[in-house]
Amino acid sequence: MSSAPTTAPDLSVLRRPSGGYAMLAIDQREAMRAMFAEHQAEPVGNEQVTAFKLAAARILTPYASAVLVDRQFAFDRVVAERAVAPGCALIAAADRFHAAHGELVGEVDIDPDVVPERVRDQGAVALKLLVLYRPDTDPGPRIEMVERFVDQCRGAGLISIIEPVSRRPLDGRAWDWDEGVLAAAAELGSRGADLYKAEVPLRGQGDPDEIRRRCARITETVASPWVVLSSGVPQDVFPDAVRLACAEGASGFLAGRAVWASCIGAADVEAELATHAVARLRHLCDVVDTAMGER
Repeated sequence: MSSAPTTAPDLSVLRRPSGGYAMLAIDQREAMRAMFAEHQAEPVGNEQVTAFKLAAARILTPYASAVLVDRQFAFDRVVAERAVAPGCALIAAADRFHAAHGELVGEVDIDPDVVPERVRDQGAVALKLLVLYRPDTDPGPRIEMVERFVDQCRGAGLISIIEPVSRRPLDGRAWDWDEGVLAAAAELGSRGADLYKAEVPLRGQGDPDEIRRRCARITETVASPWVVLSSGVPQDVFPDAVRLACAEGASGFLAGRAVWASCIGAADVEAELATHAVARLRHLCDVVDTAMGER
């Protein structure tokens, strides 16, 4: 367990004035490359992915309370080019992804090249760690990785954000994705992280009352504030998913695809970001502010 100071960090740097979180994610890596590949015949180079991330940061961060950026494609460039708007906090992705088990992201560990003190000195206020929850794998290594990550963040004076996601078992057993979302929250939601990033139960689709019941279970088992991500949730459904989650204890979102995914492949990507993506992000901010105001 941690021997680092246990003083709770000030999360207000990540929040809107309403107290809600309206955070943008642009830390997708090979998954983003695959999204570009769906729209073109030629190979998708690193610079194409980086250019999109830089454009998204410049255009969208004036409306976000924080932005999450990866080391592999964009973090240093985002910092060097001052692409993040004043008032938008910077989060560094501390996870390293490995293709395995037929998945683009089949294994994850803490990226040794993301040095907490260095990214802090570059302006980051938080680190984020993706964690894969599989029902057939030993929870010990997951728990150890999360606790080690939390310790590293505390030692550097950074906010720790964990993002457990439900994945299929490797032994071929029958499984329920939604039960994995809830089991991950129960297993990892009280391991010291300052903020928990959760998948939306039922992927935001189906009976609203059941979505709310499952969100309430996440609230019951997670010791910190929590937010939702948008992967797997249809773009037009995500605002309602955020509203339902916030009604049961969530405090906003840390999401990317629901904001900018439809811009990939557009004839004028920057124009799409500046119009449709900005409009979607501003609407999501309004959803969060309204939800916070109703508490």
